[in-house]
Amino acid sequence: MLHLAVRMAGHRITALLAVACAVLGGAALITGTGVMAESGFRSQLPAGRLAGAEVVVSTEQSFDSGPDLPIALPERGRVPAELVDELAQLPGVTAAVGDIGFPAALLDGDGRVVPTEDPRTAGHGWSSTKLLVDAKVDGSAPAGTGEVALDSATAGAAGVRVGDRVEVVVAGRAAAAYRVTALVDAPDAGILFADPTAVRLSGRADGERAGTVDLVALCTEPGAEASVAAAAREKIKDTAKGTAKDTSTSTGTGTGTNAAPAGLVVSTGSERGDIASPGAGAARSLLILLASSLAGVIMLIIGFVLASALAVSIGGQRRDLALMRAVGATPKQIRRLAAGQASIIAAVAVVPGVGLGYLLAGQFRRMLVDRGVIPEALPLTFSPLPALATVLLLGLAVQVSARSAAWRTSRMPATEAVAESRSEPRTPSRMRARFGLLLIVAATTLSVVPLLSRTVLGATATSMAGIIGAIGLALSGPALVRGIGDAAGRRLRPGVSAPTWLAVSNIRGYALRLSGVVSALAMAVVFVLTYTLAQTTVMSATAQDTRTGTIAQQRLTAPGLGGLPAGTLAAVTRTSGVEAAAPVSDTTVIREYKQFGDPVVESGSAMILTPAASGVLDLGVRDGSLAELTGDTVAVSTEVARSPGSGLGSRITLVLGDGTRVSPEVVAVYDRALGFGPLALSHDLAEGHTTAGLDQSVLVRTDGTDAAQRALTALAAARPGLALEPTDTGSGGSLSDAPPEVWINLALIVVLLGYLLLSIANKLVATTAQRQGEIATLRLNGTTPRQILSMMRREAAVIGAAALTTGLLLSAIPLALLGIGFLDRPWPAGPVWLLPAVALTVICTAFITVELPTRQALRTAPAHALSARE
Repeated sequence: MLHLAVRMAGHRITALLAVACAVLGGAALITGTGVMAESGFRSQLPAGRLAGAEVVVSTEQSFDSGPDLPIALPERGRVPAELVDELAQLPGVTAAVGDIGFPAALLDGDGRVVPTEDPRTAGHGWSSTKLLVDAKVDGSAPAGTGEVALDSATAGAAGVRVGDRVEVVVAGRAAAAYRVTALVDAPDAGILFADPTAVRLSGRADGERAGTVDLVALCTEPGAEASVAAAAREKIKDTAKGTAKDTSTSTGTGTGTNAAPAGLVVSTGSERGDIASPGAGAARSLLILLASSLAGVIMLIIGFVLASALAVSIGGQRRDLALMRAVGATPKQIRRLAAGQASIIAAVAVVPGVGLGYLLAGQFRRMLVDRGVIPEALPLTFSPLPALATVLLLGLAVQVSARSAAWRTSRMPATEAVAESRSEPRTPSRMRARFGLLLIVAATTLSVVPLLSRTVLGATATSMAGIIGAIGLALSGPALVRGIGDAAGRRLRPGVSAPTWLAVSNIRGYALRLSGVVSALAMAVVFVLTYTLAQTTVMSATAQDTRTGTIAQQRLTAPGLGGLPAGTLAAVTRTSGVEAAAPVSDTTVIREYKQFGDPVVESGSAMILTPAASGVLDLGVRDGSLAELTGDTVAVSTEVARSPGSGLGSRITLVLGDGTRVSPEVVAVYDRALGFGPLALSHDLAEGHTTAGLDQSVLVRTDGTDAAQRALTALAAARPGLALEPTDTGSGGSLSDAPPEVWINLALIVVLLGYLLLSIANKLVATTAQRQGEIATLRLNGTTPRQILSMMRREAAVIGAAALTTGLLLSAIPLALLGIGFLDRPWPAGPVWLLPAVALTVICTAFITVELPTRQALRTAPAHALSARE
């Protein structure tokens, strides 16, 4: 049977090339997605500045959400400082360092901030140099309150040498003078102070953070890592501070996982990377989310393309399969033969496809890094697992699609199968048509979701509805095309030209063949329109919310300082022409609630506001007031308020960015969640639970005069590191203003569209090439090559027009409902050139892929074409 499948494949090269291209592209997409997903699970950040410490004790920087994936906590937690001395006494420990990080920035000779990787945690105590690997120190440790050490990169950028005096802005304080005592040549060394000075500057000497450090790093004797880690867990248990979960992983030296205390974890090996950069560790979760969001669409498109290509390939072999039935082949053998032939082609195509998928994943990672979505330090994880998953999934898809395509021929009586092998079934399957119409109705129902949920998740229903509708069209297409052909045939006037009559006859007689091509092109139309316009509509609605809700004209930030210096808000408020000013920051929170009795955990961004926020922001408050955002309170969006127990006056359960669980009271409910996020925490609630502990920005509303603008500009210029910018920087609805996630989605749309169009083109070429016998017969009957070309062009015009019409119809309702739900109008937002570009692409694809194979067929002598077919 295998030998026969190979021989049959040799006579159907064109059709099988379409199958090969579908498998190759599908393998690349599945493998690339699999690499991203695996990297989200297994990739680890480098230990960075903690590389010199074998064991690290810290707060847990992830939240266990039960059956779902852990959620990264980007804000740094706190560890009791008393653990440093206790852990230093453990056998095998050579050094114990209580590391702290706090905002610090160096000013150059012109008073400008010298950039650092993360100014929020650039300041450290001198003892943290013990954690650096192969650090070269030029000079001596800082000893007094007026001394500082710098890493070589920062010092080089500022042109500073040992002994120079510099100005440093620390933890929101005014710039102060320090003498440089040492230069440390090591990555991420930071700005180093004497340990007592670092404790005082970071606010660890008194106040809410007194007596705490960020983490405790333990340097061990060679080979003692595992024993020290185990002893650290036991020591932490003995302090009776609760139970914590160990996140260490096995490394070359070997580590285990045991219980350790309340919110504390003992980390070794590769897990230290997440502790060193808790915010960057959240990027892994993003990779998993991206892969999971793409997987469904990719599998639907690949399944659609693969099934279509195999239907064309096996449809061209119906006569061969029917003759085999006539000479005694069983239905099972026929299906096995079709599946074997498809599997051979898939096996050849899947290997380069998998290799291309690994390359595609690397390019996608570079795009994510360039757009600032993931850190440069986060690598991809390459293993055979994505390739294995690709082979299994595509193997299953090929087997199912091939056997389904051969099902009708294999089940028919031999004589009937031979009779039908020259033509299509006269009546399209009613069951198939009804199921297709049912899918279209289901897609239309799904389109209503944006009216009920004005969220990014609600908008994704638009794209999914379009694709489901296109699949429904593929199923109900033959009946639809037959109906169109019959209607056109009845309206043909006497004396119509021969090419037109032939084209209409082909539409009526080969509805199944034509509908497969139409539905494939319609899928491309629907995919591009719904996916692209869903992205641009959400972006436009977000910009509209932000623009309408921001009544402040100016925003004051200090990106190079890690946060705004203390006193900035008071200085802005005193500035002439300022009518209102309020600090605005953001963080990450996790919301826990119950839906239909089941626990639900959601992570999202949250603003940090004061009661003065109502003077600079209009969130569209419908219940309550932002003026009550004091103490243990929160404002929520209308979407959140719909959840059980989340309305005005209720107390909701939140986990802050550092892992602290709180139950604030809801004091306001607002509408503009797209522009401002689902939650707004009170400034009092978030205080002490962010890494920097400083406000990120101040929004300023002025009287609109030039004098007020000049006064604010002078204020920003007089304070190093401050940046003043207008809140309205443009429309925000154009692609040039698109956030990184929109560009990522658009890039993915281009890749998927390229795969879809290539597969469609191959299918059209294969379909036309299989008509050589038909073309030869027409020529022997007296039809001229010019008339045949004219006939095929008319068919191509029908294909293009039908694909555009059905694609637009399937997209119209989802996009109209999306526009109503997000923009209060029955049309979406997006580039005006998109629809003409899609129409031109579809028409060109239809004409070129029909024209070229037809011309090639006309170069072959009719008798030779018929003999080859026989």
